[in-house]
Amino acid sequence: MNIHRILAELRAERSRIDEAIAAITALDSTSHGRGRPPRAAAIPRRRGRMSAAARRKLSRLLKRRWAQGKMKPRAKAR
Repeated sequence: MNIHRILAELRAERSRIDEAIAAITALDSTSHGRGRPPRAAAIPRRRGRMSAAARRKLSRLLKRRWAQGKMKPRAKAR
C-alpha cells in the first residue's frame, strides 16, 4: 500500500471539489439581488390560532352588529 500515492490522489480530489464549490458559489451569488424576490420570501406568513375566548368575543361582537343593522346581508349567488 503506497500511502504517498493515496495522499496525492486525495489532494487532487480535494482540489477538484474545491473548484466545483467555487464555481457553484459564483453561480449562486450572481442570482441574488436582481428583480423582485418571490412573494413567499418577501412576506413571511404567520398563521395564528384564535383562542376559544377570542372566538366567543368575536361572535358576540358580530351578532351585535347584525342586530344593530350595520352589516348588510350578502347577495345570494344564483
